[in-house]
Amino acid sequence: MDALIRDLVRLVGTDSVLYRPEDLIAYECDGYTIQRGMPRAVVLPSSTEEVSNVVRYLSQNNIPFIPRGAGTGLSGGAIPLGGEVIISLVRMKRLLHVDWENRLAVVQPGFVNLKLTHAIAHRGYYYAPDPSSQYCCTIGGNVAENAGGAHCLKYGVTTNHILGLEVVLTDGEIVELGGMPDAPGYDLLGLLTGSEGTMAIVTKITVRILKNPQAKQTVLAYFDRVEDASYAVSDIIAAGIVPAALEMMDQTAIEGVEAATYPVGHPKDLAALLLAEVDGIAAGIDEQIEQIVAVCRKRNVREVKVAADDQERSRWWANRKTAFGAMGAISPDYLVQDGVIPRSRLPEVLQRIREISEQSGLRIANVFHAGDGNLHPLILFDARNPGETELATRVGSEVLKVCTDVGGSITGEHGVGLEKKEEMRFILTEEEIEAQIQIRNVFNPQDLLNPGKLFPSPSRCVEIKQSALHSS
Repeated sequence: MDALIRDLVRLVGTDSVLYRPEDLIAYECDGYTIQRGMPRAVVLPSSTEEVSNVVRYLSQNNIPFIPRGAGTGLSGGAIPLGGEVIISLVRMKRLLHVDWENRLAVVQPGFVNLKLTHAIAHRGYYYAPDPSSQYCCTIGGNVAENAGGAHCLKYGVTTNHILGLEVVLTDGEIVELGGMPDAPGYDLLGLLTGSEGTMAIVTKITVRILKNPQAKQTVLAYFDRVEDASYAVSDIIAAGIVPAALEMMDQTAIEGVEAATYPVGHPKDLAALLLAEVDGIAAGIDEQIEQIVAVCRKRNVREVKVAADDQERSRWWANRKTAFGAMGAISPDYLVQDGVIPRSRLPEVLQRIREISEQSGLRIANVFHAGDGNLHPLILFDARNPGETELATRVGSEVLKVCTDVGGSITGEHGVGLEKKEEMRFILTEEEIEAQIQIRNVFNPQDLLNPGKLFPSPSRCVEIKQSALHSS
């Protein structure tokens, strides 16, 4: 036990520090498994004060550190490539308070997303952000990545539901942010939500909770051509309907979900399917469903059906929400991407992804939030084959370039982390990257908090410009 471990034990207790290799190996990566590294230690604080004490100690001793939730992130944001100390927040997992009159709840960062809905369901409330990993991902991690989900089309992503944060800054100071609507001054809540653990460590979160809608209905539509399903997406929105969710899967994705945990009997020869859900006041639901069905029929749908009851609806959604993990039933490994495009460009982008798949020889399954153009191409590969991991990484980068070429972005909800650092150059100039790094440096001046994530290193041209500026 070296001096660092002894000091951490002194701060949080023996049972809250991991340092043996057999314990640390579980923290070598998150949901992005292509890169891995061993942390120097893992600390499991149980309170904001313990987080503050640990952060203050590490900063004073110039030791880098990484906050971590459940480890479900998909961009490598919690991977310790430099031997950092991981501060795991999973023991801070309490629901602290529910204010029914003001429709808000206060949780610790380790509180699991879906547990919040379960905890407030008896009063007819729910928490809207619903990433596919919501049964195990933490709300603190959702804040770090600004997580989305199937229903973000209508209800927005995590940032639209955050009312206040308690955070620990890199010097150990505890700060409260937000807590009132339209507060004057800079939107620090918006700045920190989605900052991927590079500015502060979240230790308490105040979130908005919603009343359950009066009614909801779900439509499942089968198509023989991906293009028809893609055009149907734009047609539904153009008809003035804003579904709560509008999801799409192509043939390879359907093959995966039908081979895994929750098969529902989708035809094997489908080119694509749409899963559309509307909710709201009961009086208007049937009319919206009729419009969606009519749009699908105009786009040559093979079959379109409405869920007969909540049980069937739940089966359809369980099938969709296990799509990422389901790829393990048809491929040894996969890399999931997270590009965003204007939904009107869906047909051409999906065609380009098919071409990339054919040229590379790697299958690509598409399962995504079609309503807001948030694509999740799943690149299937076998890491046991020499060079195939590197090929999958290059293919992923090519897919993201296609997204940015049509006016989109490299991520909608999974974050940048390690995975997409270099692809930040697809959408930002070197000067813009440097400007964002300077904003980070206000909160994280020594770059000890989650170092090496989110931004690529500035190019030589920026370094020369900075040197010239300082010398003048």
